[in-house]
Amino acid sequence: MAHNINYNSSTGKYSFFSVKQNAWHGLGQIVQQYPTSQEAIRHAGLDYDVAKSELYTKGSGIIQSADGIEVCSTELIVPDYYANIRTDNNAVLGVVGKDYQIVQNREAFSFFDAIIGGSDGILYETAGALGQGERIFITAKLPDYIRVGKGDDVTEKYIFLTTSHDGSGSITAAFTPIRIVCQNTLNASLRSMSNVVRIRHTSGAKQRLDDAHKVMGLADKLSLQLEGIFNEWAKVKVTDQQVKKMIQLALCPNAETLALIKKGAEEQVSTVFKNTVEDAFAYAMVSDTQQMETTKGTLFGAYNAVTGYYQNVRKYKDQEAKLQSIVMGGTAQAKSQKAFELCTAFQTQGAEILKLN
Repeated sequence: MAHNINYNSSTGKYSFFSVKQNAWHGLGQIVQQYPTSQEAIRHAGLDYDVAKSELYTKGSGIIQSADGIEVCSTELIVPDYYANIRTDNNAVLGVVGKDYQIVQNREAFSFFDAIIGGSDGILYETAGALGQGERIFITAKLPDYIRVGKGDDVTEKYIFLTTSHDGSGSITAAFTPIRIVCQNTLNASLRSMSNVVRIRHTSGAKQRLDDAHKVMGLADKLSLQLEGIFNEWAKVKVTDQQVKKMIQLALCPNAETLALIKKGAEEQVSTVFKNTVEDAFAYAMVSDTQQMETTKGTLFGAYNAVTGYYQNVRKYKDQEAKLQSIVMGGTAQAKSQKAFELCTAFQTQGAEILKLN
């Protein structure tokens, strides 16, 4: 099952919900109105608890009695390790240590509710569970927008959260601006701060989870900075050849390819890389979203050519792979960060930066 969305056999439903738009692979529940956190938990099939249970293993011993020697088995407790069990169906989600603290699904949603005091300002767009329910994810829309130009080109502000019940990683909350016009995930990484907050599943996890204003503050600072940066980029003119060069540098897969580009020996790079660059450049030249006043022939448009390629052109194995690539620190996010750095350097140093990188 490539989508890996949890199927709850007791309810006959997939553990996923989305507002208005179809869910991944047509699965899950589609709702027409933005739900409350309690409703979202039910829609997404996340209304289950997780409990830590002691682990046991079998041992053997020899007993000598009047009837002779007898081999017997006994249960032995495994010290300092526990199984995380889903209480509604007894599915074992993973093995964790004694210091691991469970963050229940409803507590993950309360993280978002706490951001703006449980008001109506936050809008839950998607949520779901993967595997047997060992990983959950939530996407919530925040109030207000990032506006570029005269206001026709706007970007919505989202926070994405994922957490696991199998001991495989931390609670992760990421600020993600998504461009309304073409749904480009921008995920710009500024030099001054990270756009991701990670919280470990340790004894202080709940306390830090409750400290939700940290993430909201991060989103506010990032969005204000991005709005200023993008508006400046929308004023900087670039040629088509400069756009193509930036795409080459941003998507460059390794040092060998970069060396060939620097030497002007593009004919020697791999066919795969050539095709990738051509696809991204074609998107930059003909996509409707690249013909706006803020994007056509501008530095902002050059940046969107890279992010738009990964969101709208590149093929992925499935939606989970796309999510990993774009939001959770995968290839698309790394290349978008490189594009962001190139555009920042171009703004201050001009076209010379395209010869030196």
